[in-house]
Amino acid sequence: MISGKGSTTAILTSEDVQQLVARACEPLALDGKRVLVIIPDGTRTAPIPLFFRTLYEQLGRRVAQLDYLIALGTHPPMSDEAVDQLVGVPANARVEQYPNVRIFNHQWSEPEMLRTIGIISREEAENLTGGLLSGEVPVTLNRMIFAYDQLIICGPVFPHEVAGFSGGAKYLFPGIAGPDIINFTHWLGALVTSMHTIGVKDTPTRRVIHRAADFLPIPLLCMAMVLKGHDLHGLYIGPHSEAFSAAADLSAQLNIITVDRPFNHVLSMPSTMYDDLWTAAKAMYKTEPAIADGGEVIIFAPHITEVSYTHGRLIDQVGYHVKDYFLKQWDRFKDIPGSILAHSTHVKGSGTYDLATNTETPRIQVTLATSIPAERCRRINLGYLDYRDINPHTWQGREQEGILVVPHAGEILYRAKNLSNTATKGPHNP
Repeated sequence: MISGKGSTTAILTSEDVQQLVARACEPLALDGKRVLVIIPDGTRTAPIPLFFRTLYEQLGRRVAQLDYLIALGTHPPMSDEAVDQLVGVPANARVEQYPNVRIFNHQWSEPEMLRTIGIISREEAENLTGGLLSGEVPVTLNRMIFAYDQLIICGPVFPHEVAGFSGGAKYLFPGIAGPDIINFTHWLGALVTSMHTIGVKDTPTRRVIHRAADFLPIPLLCMAMVLKGHDLHGLYIGPHSEAFSAAADLSAQLNIITVDRPFNHVLSMPSTMYDDLWTAAKAMYKTEPAIADGGEVIIFAPHITEVSYTHGRLIDQVGYHVKDYFLKQWDRFKDIPGSILAHSTHVKGSGTYDLATNTETPRIQVTLATSIPAERCRRINLGYLDYRDINPHTWQGREQEGILVVPHAGEILYRAKNLSNTATKGPHNP
């Protein structure tokens, strides 16, 4: 059973949140126990400060410890200043006001910080993925969880290119997981393709995530939020699969825009909460289904100077390519982590590759208008434009011409009712 409240029109108040959280926490036998709350990093819009305060009001004086683990996946650790902003309370004030609270970054690449909680067998992996992938999948999580009596997931649900929708147990896998299951689930999402995954609730990747969560040996409560912009429209609290399901249904209504016809040109302007292309590429994922064949998405983000602070070296080595480029040369790429290959294909988008002629034909053009230099863009197989040559104001209001501008891109998914081959390649700067 879940408790919750959600609306496509009404916005939840802080009182609504306090009542829902109180109703969920009151019956939990947590007096004197240790609780770990798993929260997103700064690349997800969510009222984490509100929940930080509310959870302490409900549990802080009941429990021995109320700690937080930031579900980074493979994102870089958050600085002390960024953590202060994330929870809305500076560290010195937390010491006084929240004496039994600590906040930790997940460490996905440190083997000593991980523990295997189960193994998905080869046969089960094949069944879960519809035959796309097989092989044993070690299910590893941050070993910190074993120091706690109760886990609470607290984070938003949005359309997502790998899992269909983010949220729920995805804050475990990949949120606080080890590299094996991170690479498996990401490459699985790439094999299905973002176009056939994003905004779909039941996906092969989501099934693997839920199966992995079955191995969890500690009680788990999920607080799944739904937002539109910065407004909280829904909160569902209960078992992770049920809370996620309800939140995904509301997110599909709030965070997906369906347009009548695909666009030839999209100027997608990612939010400044994304500080490298690895995260800002959501500006491409969330607009790809609304771009006509032969069209172009320009990721306009002057603030971005780096491809990936964590994985830049590997991405420079591999570049950005369509899925078949890797599959038809598998011996060459089989030792590259699946998450790297997945990111590459998600950014490049769908398309074809002819091994005999070494010809790659992506469905759309992806062009960077960032502070990443032109030479590096060419080296990683993406287009380049000088952002200083683009005036976003001249692009606005031209939807009838097949031109779309998406400000604060990254969380709203755009889809066209149908895609055709009628798009023509036009100038970069209309």
